[in-house]
Amino acid sequence: MINIKTTFCSTAFAIALTVLASCSTDFIDLQDPNAVAASTFYRNENDVLLGVNGIYQSLRSGNSVGESSALFNEERSDNAGRNDNQSNAGEPFQFNDFSLLPSNTYLKNHWLGLYQTIARANQVLEGIEKVNFSDPKLKEQYQAEAKFLRALIYFELVRKWGDVPLVTKPLNTTDEVNASTFREKKEVVYQQIVTDLKDIVASSLPNLQNAANKGRVSKAAGSALLGKVYLTMAATLDAANRNTNLNEAKTYLLAAYTMRAFGQLKEIPYADVFDVNKKTTNPELIFQIVNKQGDINYSSSIARNNQAKGETINSLFTSNGAGTNVKPDLVKAYETGDVRKDFSIKYANDPIVKDYFITKFRDNSATATTNGYGGNDWILLRYADVILMLAEVNLYLGDNAAAIGYLDQVRERAGLPRYEIAKNNSDYAARFPTLKLAILHERRVELAFENQRWYDLLRFFSDAELVSYFKAKSQSDYGLAKLSNFGPKDRYYPIPFDEYKLNPEAMYQNTGY
Repeated sequence: MINIKTTFCSTAFAIALTVLASCSTDFIDLQDPNAVAASTFYRNENDVLLGVNGIYQSLRSGNSVGESSALFNEERSDNAGRNDNQSNAGEPFQFNDFSLLPSNTYLKNHWLGLYQTIARANQVLEGIEKVNFSDPKLKEQYQAEAKFLRALIYFELVRKWGDVPLVTKPLNTTDEVNASTFREKKEVVYQQIVTDLKDIVASSLPNLQNAANKGRVSKAAGSALLGKVYLTMAATLDAANRNTNLNEAKTYLLAAYTMRAFGQLKEIPYADVFDVNKKTTNPELIFQIVNKQGDINYSSSIARNNQAKGETINSLFTSNGAGTNVKPDLVKAYETGDVRKDFSIKYANDPIVKDYFITKFRDNSATATTNGYGGNDWILLRYADVILMLAEVNLYLGDNAAAIGYLDQVRERAGLPRYEIAKNNSDYAARFPTLKLAILHERRVELAFENQRWYDLLRFFSDAELVSYFKAKSQSDYGLAKLSNFGPKDRYYPIPFDEYKLNPEAMYQNTGY
């Protein structure tokens, strides 16, 4: 549960907000409307819009799902890590080293950051009922946006922690907080996620947002996320419901796919997906966190933060650091001729820093300035992800031909041979002997550093299989983090100690911690 009353019981609605105007980036320019009390804030339609914008604003934090949240995702996986195991008392290193402690302050801040978004969504969904709308469809759209964002965050929570507190209304008293301080079973949490997302796909939201509204929820985003939720349920929950969940996943993923504004994926060059100048017009993007190029407050810092010493491919910012470490395990996973490798990573051959660093999220334009105030949007959903999930779903449903067709769409854009040809290559066949492993590999190199890899591993492997998968890796390709530390406990994060101690029985700790 969020620590005591700091978020759920807050009487101040101190969310930085602003009015959405015609430009897609205007709704991220946020300001505090005098910390109006939530109980009296909602009086008209514009107040609701401000509240919805406040939910979007909370996503930007690295403690939530913003671009700097790789610590909780990519660095938990076999894609990325860090060479420094001593900074900040070594706490960041614990995630990659599988030595995570319940007392870890980064873990606690992540938990709090996620629940802050949920608290804001709950405030909007309650407050909206106090307002008379001239257009009922507008009210429905605001409700759909709030429910999508709440579902998105609960999906993050349930995959990282399993059973988690499920709160769907503002908590305004100590008694309400105490009554909600317990871990709800993950199956119940998933059902709430599904309920919220079904409201989105049935809403009057547009199938896709136009350029002026990039960064806001659409039906395509709702369908894509709901498909991913059903796919995850099929892979990780009760096997008795597996086929039902797989068919639901296929239905909603196909719905999102049908809404696309392009034909084949190869029509969109891979580099265009991350081109700052095309972020509002690129048809592959489904849902993103919007940033403003050159703006000190609302720009992207991911380019400069991954700028290796002596390099300018990412940013004009003069860096003396190395950025996030790319594991040799990932570098070696790329096939010869894969255009994604040269675009996504580069070797820094500096006297001090000799390592691969991430170049996927680049903005070295003059507009970003030498301070590295990039305009990169942080992509949360895009069509290559949907296409590869359709490959996965069809594989599980026994339709290998359809699965391969979707897989080949992604491979063709990457400049690689089709799967039926690739599997005759002895090296490829040895590394990816099954279609399932081929799809997992394709997701890894296509979506590298987009916070998908850890969740893919959790979905593709059982607990025992996941342990075997990590144990089979080469320590020399993994870096300072010790593969020997990995065990069954590492499927989930520990409940932060400050949350556990609120009610040790109801906030029981995950096994192994």
